Amino acid sequence: MLIGGIEAGGTKFVLAIGNDQGEILEKQTIPTEHPDYTLPKVIDFFKNKGIERLGVGAFGAIDINQNSPSYGTLQETPKTDWIGYPFGRILKENLEVPVIIDTDVNVAAMSEAKWGNATDVDSCLYITVGTGIGGGAYLNGSTLKGLSHSEMGHIKIRRHKEDTYKGNCPYHDDCLEGLASGPAIEKRWGKKGHELVDNEKVWDMEAYYLAQAITNYIYILSPERIILGGGVMKQQQLFPLIRKNVIEMLNGYVSSPYLTEDEIDQYIVSPGLTDEAGVKGALYLAMMETV
Repeated sequence: MLIGGIEAGGTKFVLAIGNDQGEILEKQTIPTEHPDYTLPKVIDFFKNKGIERLGVGAFGAIDINQNSPSYGTLQETPKTDWIGYPFGRILKENLEVPVIIDTDVNVAAMSEAKWGNATDVDSCLYITVGTGIGGGAYLNGSTLKGLSHSEMGHIKIRRHKEDTYKGNCPYHDDCLEGLASGPAIEKRWGKKGHELVDNEKVWDMEAYYLAQAITNYIYILSPERIILGGGVMKQQQLFPLIRKNVIEMLNGYVSSPYLTEDEIDQYIVSPGLTDEAGVKGALYLAMMETV
């Protein structure tokens, strides 16, 4: 059986055709532009390829309630061109296959649990730090959903004492995404992250913000593994800084061998599926979910 998968991110769409073993047979990446430019390219990629189902991991906010009349429609999002766009309906009408939709971070958590760095645990949290910040939780075989999907990138955190930047989120200014996303780094320091590799102050501040969020997620969700992906996390120097800050912020309150200096390297990790966690998760979503 051929399956389609879409990782619809804030910067790019990754389109794939795979099989029910999770193998990717064909893949293409296109930029995330206005939907009037992006969707025709998406439809052209999948048209007449013989896919039987399509899984989508999309940036938020998006309606992921299958019983809702607006299922698959983009809601309030910093990508203003997409607000109110009926993404799921357009895909279903043009491709004439079942379309199953979740968030990009939820499906990435699913794929890491199935094939990546969380195969040995029953719960994991996938956090992406890039154009935006989002988090997806996978618990005992399903992604975490309630009123809608979680919005872990928009939690409030304490400001670093040396940070005077207003924040980049158009809704909240200095939420986690507003202070620690890729665009926030660029606007605060005047350069993109990859141009600031040797500036220790940049990464100390970034780790301080991300570790606060991770500490809160540990308190609330108690995941058995935390996976950090996205473009900003390509800066590998962040991992030891985040781990150190998390240990200090928890201050021994949560008792687990993983939350110690000796074991935290096995707890806060990079994606096992590298840049394919999202699109493979979309394929897995199409395999597992019904509509």
